[in-house]
Amino acid sequence: MGLTVSDLTIARGGIRVLEGLSFALGAGQALVLRGPNGVGKTTLLRTIAGLQPPVSGRVKVPADALVYAGHADGIKATLTVRENLGFWAQAFGNSDITGAMEAFQLAPLGERPAGALSAGQKRRLGLARLLVTGRKIWVLDEPTVSLDVEAVAMFASAVRAHLAGGGLAVIATHIDLGLSEAQVLDVGPFKAKPLEHDDFDGAFL
Repeated sequence: MGLTVSDLTIARGGIRVLEGLSFALGAGQALVLRGPNGVGKTTLLRTIAGLQPPVSGRVKVPADALVYAGHADGIKATLTVRENLGFWAQAFGNSDITGAMEAFQLAPLGERPAGALSAGQKRRLGLARLLVTGRKIWVLDEPTVSLDVEAVAMFASAVRAHLAGGGLAVIATHIDLGLSEAQVLDVGPFKAKPLEHDDFDGAFL
């Protein structure tokens, strides 16, 4: 189980943002992406997740091994917390949501409609979905938005448990998660050099 990015060049809105980026992760490893806003972290994560093609280079990832969590929480407002997790578990061929409920302390909120949750509670529910997918590769874009200090610690613990179980994670975040075992990659030095003519086909304009 692993993730390999080789000499990757990516674009946003038809404009190249990062180029020449390579890294490899194996089971039990995590990579934290750093860099200023707008540099291309989200575009990189979306490319790794297969949501958009690279300009050049390659992303190698096993089939059906990856789950991506972006800025949206991905929850259904009319369903309860428990029903939301049950829905996502079933979508990924699973049924047990107990571990996810416990990891993010959602049991007291289990019967509450998701639409009635606070922003932080919604985020905890959104992150709890990761645990019911069974996927080994987590690709996460600013996962701690709206979380307080206690909830950030819950998330960090969930990541550690995931790594200990043979999973791996790529996380874009501006805060210190306290994951001393994680590698850190500053994508700033890979900012693409301006080209007079860009040959990208503009599919995302």
